Amino acid sequence: MRRLAALMIGVALAASACGGSGAGTQRTMTGNLTIANLQPFSGADADFGSLMYAGCYAAIQLINRAGGALGHSLDCVKVDTRSEAESGELARSMLASTPNLVAVLGPGSNEAPSTVPLINRAHVPMFTDAGQAVFDRSTYAYLWRMTPSDDAAGYAMAIWAHKEGYRRGAAVFGIDASSQANVPSLLKGFRQLGGSIVINQSLEMGKPSYAAEVEAVVQANPDVIFTEVDSKTAATFFSELAKRHAQIPIIGTNVTLEPGWLDAVSRSIGPAIFAKSFVAVQPYAAPQGRAWEIFNDALLGSAAEVPNPGQWSGDPYAMSDFDAVTIVALAMVAAGTVDPAVFNPYVKRLTSGRATTVVVHSYAEGLIALRTGHAIQYVGPSGPMAFDQWQNVPVGFSLATYDLSGQTTLIDSITAGAVGALSSH
Repeated sequence: MRRLAALMIGVALAASACGGSGAGTQRTMTGNLTIANLQPFSGADADFGSLMYAGCYAAIQLINRAGGALGHSLDCVKVDTRSEAESGELARSMLASTPNLVAVLGPGSNEAPSTVPLINRAHVPMFTDAGQAVFDRSTYAYLWRMTPSDDAAGYAMAIWAHKEGYRRGAAVFGIDASSQANVPSLLKGFRQLGGSIVINQSLEMGKPSYAAEVEAVVQANPDVIFTEVDSKTAATFFSELAKRHAQIPIIGTNVTLEPGWLDAVSRSIGPAIFAKSFVAVQPYAAPQGRAWEIFNDALLGSAAEVPNPGQWSGDPYAMSDFDAVTIVALAMVAAGTVDPAVFNPYVKRLTSGRATTVVVHSYAEGLIALRTGHAIQYVGPSGPMAFDQWQNVPVGFSLATYDLSGQTTLIDSITAGAVGALSSH
C-alpha cells in the first residue's frame, strides 16, 4: 500500500552529518530539496507515518506548483522507523545519506529520545510529534513542536471526564513510551479534580488474550476507561470486556481517532455500542476556513501518492505537517538561502504576528508578500502558531465522537488555558 522511498542515494553530505554550515559560509545545494518523514510506516504505529506523509505530500504539491523554494522543488521521503524506539542508527543513516536534507517531520515519541540529539547536532530543523514532557522546555535549537504534549493530553482527558460526571477511572494504556507519556498527568489531573483512578493497567501489546486484565478492570468497577493502545490490542481487549461486562465509556487520546483504530475497535464490540461509548481528545484544529480549504484541496488532489486522502482531511497532525513544510519553504525564501542552519530562526519569525505583518494562508500568498518586501505571518489550517521560548505552540483540544457511518464529529473543546490551569496546581 505504501512504498518506502530510497534513502541511500549518492555520497554522504559532510555538512549535514557534521552539523551544518562551516564558519562564515552557507551551505549550497543543487537539485531537489528533501523533507524526510522520520515516522513509522510499518508496525503497530503505521498510521502515524501515513497521515504525516499525507500532510507533507499535499504541501509540496502547492510549493512546487508555485516554482519551488528559491528555484528548488521539494520531495517528501519516507524513513520507516518500523514503530521501534531504537532508531538512532536509522537517523544516522538518514543524515549521512540523504541529499539536500532541509527538514525532518518527526521523530515521534518512541523514536525521539535516540534521534532528537542527532538531528539537532546536524543542524536540521525537525517538527516533532513527540509528546514527552521532557520536550516541554526543550533546549534543542532545531526542535519545533506544533502539537500539544502528551502530558497536556492527559490533563485534557481528565477535564472532559470530570465535566461528564465520571469519578472512577481505569487507565488502560500500552506499555510503549508513546502511550505511557499520557498517564502521569492523567492520573494527577483526575485526582486533582476529585476523581479516583481505581486501576492503572499497562498492556503488553499483541497478546492473544487479555482475560486477566479484563477481569481486573471489571473488579475495579470504573465508570470510565481512559486509553491509548494500538488497534490490534484494543480490539482484543475491548472485545473481551464486552463479553464480560456492559460497555464502559471510553475516553481515548488522538491515537484512537486513527481510521485503523476506529475500524478495529468498532468491529470488535459492534459499531452501535462503540458509537454510544466512545469519545477522544485531539489537538484543536477546526476543519474549516480558507487555510483548511487550501490544505484539503491539495490533500484530495494527492490520491496518486496518498491512498484514500480524504480520511486525513480533519486530522490535526496531517494539518500540522502540511504547515511545517509550508513554513520551511517560506523560511528559505525569507532567509534567501536553503541552508537549514541559516533559515531555522525564520520558523518563529514567520509565525509571529505583529502590527506590520501581512497574514498569509498559503505558500503562494506568502511568496508574493515576501517578494514585494512585506513581513508575513503564516496562519495555516492548524491556526495561529505562537511558538513559546521553548519552541512549543500552546494548543487546546477538541472532543470527537464516532458515528455509525464511520466518521468522527467534533462535539466540544477544551482551551489551552484550562489545561494550563490544571497543570499548574
